[in-house]
Amino acid sequence: MDIKNNVSKIRPRIGYMSQRFSLYNDLTVMQNLRFYGAAYGLSNTDLKIKILEALEITDLKGHEDKKTKELSGGWRQRLALSATILHNPEILFLDEPTAGVDPVSRRAFWDLLYQLIGEGITVFVTTHYMDEAEHCHRLAFIQRGEIIAYGTPSEIKKENTHGTVLEIEPTNTIQAFEILKKAQTDQTIPLEEVELYGTFIHLVAPDIKNYQKDVKHLLKQAKIKIKYKSLIEPSLEDIFISSMKK
Repeated sequence: MDIKNNVSKIRPRIGYMSQRFSLYNDLTVMQNLRFYGAAYGLSNTDLKIKILEALEITDLKGHEDKKTKELSGGWRQRLALSATILHNPEILFLDEPTAGVDPVSRRAFWDLLYQLIGEGITVFVTTHYMDEAEHCHRLAFIQRGEIIAYGTPSEIKKENTHGTVLEIEPTNTIQAFEILKKAQTDQTIPLEEVELYGTFIHLVAPDIKNYQKDVKHLLKQAKIKIKYKSLIEPSLEDIFISSMKK
C-alpha cells in the first residue's frame, strides 16, 4: 500500500511501541487499556474481549487495578505491549522495547514476542542487544541510515567473517588492550580487529592461530600473563562491531 494515500487503511493493521514509555502513569492498567482501545476505535464489546486477551497474553491478570507508576520496568513494557496489540495488528514496530529492563524481564518479554510471531504477526524490532538480535529470523545492520548488512544471522556471519577470533583474558586487560592496539596499528602483528569484551580481548585475523606465540611474547614483555585463551567463531557482536568500522 502507498503510505501517503492509504493512511486510514494502513493504521489499523500496524502497532507501534516506542522506546520511551508513553502510557499514563497516573492511570491504572485497566484504565490505560480502555483509553487506548477507545483510541483505536474498538466498540465496548470488542474492547472487553481484546483487553482480556491482551491481559492473558502478557500475564497482566491480577494487575488491572494497579497504578501504572507502581509497576516495575518489565511490567510496564508488558502493559505497553498489551496496548499495542489490542486492535489485532498484522505488523508490530517495537523501538528498543527492552532498553533498561533487567535480563529476566527481557527474556520474558521476548517469550511474549515469540508467542505473537507464532500467531502470524510480523515483528520489527530495533535493538542494541546482539543476543536478542541473534534470535530474529532476519537482521539488518544500520549505520547512518544505510543498511550495511542484511540476512539471517548465519548468513550475516558467513558473509562478514574474515577470520577466527582469539579470545584472551590477560592479567591486566586495559594495558594489554593498549599494547595489542598499538601492535595492530604498527602491524607488528597483522591483526584486523582488537576489541574489549569486559575482562576479555578479542583478536581477529584470518590466520590468528599462527600469531598466538607473538601475542603471548608481546604481552610477556610488559609482564602481562594470559590467564585464559581460546580460538572461537566470531559472535554476532564481533561481526556487528567489525561492520560498523568499514
